[in-house]
Amino acid sequence: MTISRNWIICEHCDSLYESVPLGKGQAAQCSRCGALLARARHLSVQQLFALSITAGLLFVFANLFPVIKISLEGLSNEATLWQSVEALAQGRISLIAAITGLTIILAPCLQIILLCWVLGFANVGRAAPGFKACMRALEHLRPWSMLEVCLLGILVAIVKLAGMLDVHPGMGLWALAMLTVLIILISGKDIRYLWDDLEGRY
Repeated sequence: MTISRNWIICEHCDSLYESVPLGKGQAAQCSRCGALLARARHLSVQQLFALSITAGLLFVFANLFPVIKISLEGLSNEATLWQSVEALAQGRISLIAAITGLTIILAPCLQIILLCWVLGFANVGRAAPGFKACMRALEHLRPWSMLEVCLLGILVAIVKLAGMLDVHPGMGLWALAMLTVLIILISGKDIRYLWDDLEGRY
């Protein structure tokens, strides 16, 4: 009797399946709830590493440059993501400010750092120190990184304010939009293939 060491647990209903190799364009779905279990790899380790470095640069731009600029009768104001969190913290909704800072700054920052760490070593065929802990941390951070929610909220605010004020998207907003797409690509199911690629080295 052969016992497989590779198993997949459905994130939605906890059903257990034996992992099997997938061909190009193939995907595995849960027979119980229909959720996506796995898909054929789209990006190589080298590509993931390059995208992670790019995400790090975009994260810096998104936090240094204004995401929105508002003008009215010669007066103007602009704000970065960090300044938005600081503004929330000065009011009576400091708890919301803390949650906002966690979901749009801290969690994405930790995600990018961990991705660069594990992928940097994987790029040379080695498992990063603390590989298991880093991979588990990435799984736990994924639901807390809500850049897409932040981006949607900013776009809604721009649309609503456009009729009353002169609203201009800043460089930080463009960086945030590109960063959101990259984070979705990098932190998806492709990163989980590192468990198989580096088996026996961690």
